[in-house]
Amino acid sequence: MNEDKGFYSIIEYAVDGPETQSALVDAFADIQDRWVRFYPGYVSARFHASIDGTRVFNLVSWASEADYRHFEETSDTAGRLEAIQAALDGLPGEVESRVSANPRYRVVREIGPGSRVAD
Repeated sequence: MNEDKGFYSIIEYAVDGPETQSALVDAFADIQDRWVRFYPGYVSARFHASIDGTRVFNLVSWASEADYRHFEETSDTAGRLEAIQAALDGLPGEVESRVSANPRYRVVREIGPGSRVAD
């Protein structure tokens, strides 16, 4: 694992099916485009859709915790939260936020590819 482990915000939603799942991913990709992606240190947002159509995980990656904190301190949080609520209100089905009060994470361990370890 490299020295800079990055910093992540992990957001989860439960949805009522594939149509809502797809719409949620599209809406939140648009929010990243309009409100987040241009901040220094932003790396990416990866959307993970469950095969059964009932969940979406959004992993937002930052180069460092300092970059994320700068984003929090300088971004239009109220405007972004209004855009998120409008996106949720415009979805075709039911969505339940599974976001914890503090969805921020550091990588503490990573196992990469390599040879098999003997017992």
